Amino acid sequence: MTTGHPTVLVTGASRGIGAATARLAAQRGYQVCINYRRDEAAAQALVEAIRAEGGRAEAFGADVSREDEVLALFGFVDRVFGPLSGLVNNAGVLERQMRLDEMPADRLQRLLATNVFGALLCAREAVRRMSSRHGGAGGAIVNVSSAASRLGSPGEYIDYAATKGAIDSLTLGLSKEVAAEGVRVNAVRPAFIHTDIHASGGEPDRIQRVQGSIPMQRGGTAEEVAQAIVWLLSGEASYVTGSFIELAGGK
Repeated sequence: MTTGHPTVLVTGASRGIGAATARLAAQRGYQVCINYRRDEAAAQALVEAIRAEGGRAEAFGADVSREDEVLALFGFVDRVFGPLSGLVNNAGVLERQMRLDEMPADRLQRLLATNVFGALLCAREAVRRMSSRHGGAGGAIVNVSSAASRLGSPGEYIDYAATKGAIDSLTLGLSKEVAAEGVRVNAVRPAFIHTDIHASGGEPDRIQRVQGSIPMQRGGTAEEVAQAIVWLLSGEASYVTGSFIELAGGK
């Protein structure tokens, strides 16, 4: 499929912010690799929708918490698309709202495995391909953090918030580590976005409950977050690294 168009890999892209980002990136001229873990039907439907709009996309199933599957995912990108120019580290999980003193250890391990270990593995593989140190032509990594990293999410999911704090640290450290090698690393911090993730936390209508405390008095959309992500991927953000865009309605 290599066509001279830049290639971006979006993890966790079968729904929500990932799907909106993949679709917008394709509209902006990127070849898009849509990673999913379980929902192959949704991923393939997104591929078909992108192709129907004249875009270029392929889907590949991989659990980013497993190194062998991450290596297979990036190998697929190498074979099918050619040189990688962007990574959106979006894959993440959230579990039911509860206090820390109620959380079982296996829950904590699941969140850390996907949200932190998976992001580190994918960033590592992207740097190995994009950094001039490794013969790459440069590129951009956008990590999807959350306003939870600075709000803490007490009484709801401080484990999720803590994993996003790790993403913030990854963004800051890696941005400095590879800045001179042509790779920019930034993050977005969305919150109160209308996606299915709130159902995973056990409260599908969470935004309706909290929107009165949001300065803008509304939740955001996945498309609004995608606009910021695709801008950070683009040449328009060529002097931006180690930065965060807040997408939480002023919260």
